Amino acid sequence: MAETIAFHIDGMTCTSCAEHIQEALGNVPGVRSASVSYPQGRAEIDMDADMSLDPLVATVTELGYRARIADSAGKLTGGLLDKAMGWLGGDTKRGGSEQMLHVAVIGSGGAAMAAALKAVERGARVTLIERGTIGGTCVNVGCVPSKIMIRAAHIAHLRRESPFDEGLPTAAPIVLRERLLAQQHGRVEELRHAKYEGILASTPAITMLRGEARFKDVRTLIVATGDGGTHEVSFERCLIATGANPATPPIPGLKDTPYWTSTEALTSDRIPERLVVIGSSVVAVELAQAFARLGSQVTILARSTLFFREDPAIGEAITATFRAEGIEVLEHTQASKVVYADGEFMLTTGHGDVRADKLLIATGRAPNTRSLNLDTAGVEVNAQGAIVIDRAMCTSAPHIYAAGDCTAQPQFVYVAAAAGTRAAINMTGGDAVLDLTTMPAVVFTDPQVATVGYSEVEAQHDGIETDSRTLSLDNVPRALANFDTRGFIKLVAEVGTGRLIGVQAVAPEAGELIQTAALAICHRMTVQALADQLFPYLTMVEGLKLAAQTFSKDVKQLSCCAG
Repeated sequence: MAETIAFHIDGMTCTSCAEHIQEALGNVPGVRSASVSYPQGRAEIDMDADMSLDPLVATVTELGYRARIADSAGKLTGGLLDKAMGWLGGDTKRGGSEQMLHVAVIGSGGAAMAAALKAVERGARVTLIERGTIGGTCVNVGCVPSKIMIRAAHIAHLRRESPFDEGLPTAAPIVLRERLLAQQHGRVEELRHAKYEGILASTPAITMLRGEARFKDVRTLIVATGDGGTHEVSFERCLIATGANPATPPIPGLKDTPYWTSTEALTSDRIPERLVVIGSSVVAVELAQAFARLGSQVTILARSTLFFREDPAIGEAITATFRAEGIEVLEHTQASKVVYADGEFMLTTGHGDVRADKLLIATGRAPNTRSLNLDTAGVEVNAQGAIVIDRAMCTSAPHIYAAGDCTAQPQFVYVAAAAGTRAAINMTGGDAVLDLTTMPAVVFTDPQVATVGYSEVEAQHDGIETDSRTLSLDNVPRALANFDTRGFIKLVAEVGTGRLIGVQAVAPEAGELIQTAALAICHRMTVQALADQLFPYLTMVEGLKLAAQTFSKDVKQLSCCAG
């Protein structure tokens, strides 16, 4: 025997909410069918006559909505009727009879996911809107696939050449790019499911809406779906976390050619014989070296020098390494024209024509903000289109926040995630800021580049008098044991206090030592205090201790354990 009960559902903001509720109610044991209407704000449930209302109450509560009885006929008598006539779903963190705070999140990458989960943790319900692939840049077309490719290229390089060739004869590897790509895709899909899709599916307070969002007004989004329809989503708070896409320089002829960005390069099923890379920073150098080690003849066109924004010694060290590996680095070189014909690129430069089978453009990333109709919401952007935010991630519209690569924040996924978490805290009544003064950064070349805090130039620009020391890796026992002394570790200290304020390192696995430096800076350690710490012998991180000791002694005169 079946009974029918109807609820008024409060808090739905779009038809996707109704679909989400309907699916969840339909899965409750004892429910024969469920129908939820967003326009009517109503749910009708056919259920077994002897079924308790408790599972329905729990389902409504978990989804972040609230319901009141619309039909008291039939089985609802006595205490059960009293219970049903009130609001179902219990108290929320907002208290009383108020509904849960509704947060709209545009995007599904690092910033978006961190914000959505933190907002739910703090009692809100979330509508997450994504126009493309779940997970954003990092897991799909950025950090994860690039590091997989870089690691494979490193293994190929070691099989071809290493410091131990006399005792371990080399054998040039056969690169089966299709199989490497399949392995890469498999791990990307695994992580996307585990860290994004699976988490969304198991978090009922987050409603997923597929489509492209734009602001209708200061409290409403219009979401265009793939089937040509639209949804309106009203919100009390909104986070914009739409990320960025590869930027394209205005080189005559470029747009008419089949050039690569990092996205196409990472998904290419073949390694080109000749590759030209335009760019001089992280993406350009990482992929240039990876393709070279997998078999391409690579030429880099750098408008200035490699890593021209960093300490000059960094660019000099990486340039020397690249040239030693056969990568051609053309400094102070720009393409004035690009032509593509008969499967070949030809670039006109001040140093003559450069020809290649493939052309990779890696000149930075532009924020994804143009299609959002931000003016309507009163959200300001800078000249580059990045959303302007304060230290709390709030935009010029008080109830709208932004985080990650669509802002001017450093484009690292861990920065985006930290910003998203803090934005969610602030959207739900908290007070959190993002302090980037000790933000570590790593470039996954070989040797790696790792930095944290001030460079000498940056410190002097801020009026800080500095004292610095640079330790070459031939003074680091781990590097000597590895027969690989490429690079250096540089410490920057404040004159007078001796406090460590910056570290720059070019070294194999430099990324594994930089967090120790970040903690030392964060805790305001002096170089002497760092020099006095115990570091395990024959580790690369011991180089920090040795570099600190150079402020007061000649480390060449120390015993091996540098005590």
